[in-house]
Amino acid sequence: MDGVVTDLIAVGLKRGSDELLSSDDIDGPFTMNNSTSTGVYANGNDNKKFKGDRPPCSPSRVLHLRKIPSDVTEAEVISLGLPFGKVTNLLMLKGKSQAFLEMASEEAAVTMVNYYTPVTPHLRSQPVFIQYSNHRELKTDNLPNQAIFSKFGTVLKIITFTKNNQFQALLQYADPVNAHYAKMALDGQNIYNACCTLRIDFSKLTSLNVKYNNDKSRDFTRLDLPTGDGQPSLEPPMAAAFGAPGIISSPYAGAAGFAPAIGFHQATGISVPAVPGALGPLTITSSAVTGRMAIPGTSGVPGNSVLLVTNLNPDLITPHGLFILFGVYGDVHRVKIMFNKKENALVQMADASQAQLAMNHLSGQRLYGKVLRATLSKHQAVQLPREGQEDQGLTKDFSNSPLHRFKKPGSKNFQNIFPPSATLHLSNIPPSVTVDDLKNLFTEAGCSVKAFKFFQKDRKMALIQLGSVEEAIQALIELHNHDLGENHHLRVSFSKSTI
Repeated sequence: MDGVVTDLIAVGLKRGSDELLSSDDIDGPFTMNNSTSTGVYANGNDNKKFKGDRPPCSPSRVLHLRKIPSDVTEAEVISLGLPFGKVTNLLMLKGKSQAFLEMASEEAAVTMVNYYTPVTPHLRSQPVFIQYSNHRELKTDNLPNQAIFSKFGTVLKIITFTKNNQFQALLQYADPVNAHYAKMALDGQNIYNACCTLRIDFSKLTSLNVKYNNDKSRDFTRLDLPTGDGQPSLEPPMAAAFGAPGIISSPYAGAAGFAPAIGFHQATGISVPAVPGALGPLTITSSAVTGRMAIPGTSGVPGNSVLLVTNLNPDLITPHGLFILFGVYGDVHRVKIMFNKKENALVQMADASQAQLAMNHLSGQRLYGKVLRATLSKHQAVQLPREGQEDQGLTKDFSNSPLHRFKKPGSKNFQNIFPPSATLHLSNIPPSVTVDDLKNLFTEAGCSVKAFKFFQKDRKMALIQLGSVEEAIQALIELHNHDLGENHHLRVSFSKSTI
């Protein structure tokens, strides 16, 4: 169901067959089924082989990443893979500036490598090189002791409870984007080998108010809380909503409305480890909080939401164009094209995570005949021109724009963030608009239309395939929010599909 996208997610467990991480008996916390990790890198400008002159390895759902920055977070590494499918495991080797990223399928890994072959990804303004690993999977024998959810960001609070014989939990992140990443990567995955499937949705609660630090609830920002011996019972409505007396209080009226995660049913004759222990100690580490913006109501977290965008075409680029393009990956608040150097611009996103996402996806893309470059700026905010200061309309404030894709709580746009592609997803199409109408619209915008199809079940949506990724980027800038008549404005986004 669609919930309210906040920094809270509701988690449930259900027995299933898919596997997040195998719990076979192996040496050490992490191991892989091959001892080498050779392969040819996706990036053509760094195709040296790893650990000796070995033949190139075949495609694998495990990818080897090299030259990752020493201060990069696990969430940032995971963000490279999420647009291509579910990320099922991650092994960071920070001492060697390397990481292993396991995708849910080989197809997702191949798509990721193919995408990053011509476009080198960047993390914290540093190029990262990707190759297939000879390892077929990443395994762990002590997942119960791993911080499953903290690898996606800082977990502030946790509450666990049982309702209708289903173990459930509520987790509050420091940043709503971290909750989005965790949901995308973990929903439908398993805690244990072939059992305990996670079902995750966004909660309608806006904050957790934890009373006690014990094995059922914990507030990592309040280490002074009591353990709660002789806990008082809750008010009847709250007790009915959560089924766990004495551990939760919330300002949310009608708390039963939080997203109903599918639970884990205890089956007769089946032994399952105690689930609260499986979540393990979710500690706040310095690496987990690096690069995050301060969120109102939480402790301050460093980070920068302003991007420096360079190598633009000064004759064609506009603040509105940058607002539309970067708005695919977050809500753009302000844009400033440099007065004396119009091939450079500053783009201020809503937060640091959105800035990182936009930088990862857009740096290296061609726009109006030039290769766009995006890095984190030293500026913490884009300043508006003073009254009377000459600006030529190069600085724009979009804070209150109705075109923000992610401001609406529960927006499905959070689940549809994909890298730029030649195929565009069109929506909000009125019934009177035909295939030829839309083809002509894109042709008149200078695009070559290669294929087009309406969705069979919903003719309000369609896919259109253009001649190149650059054409699609320019078409999105020019035609997103185009007035189609009948009070319908065209919605354009990148698609992961092909026609």
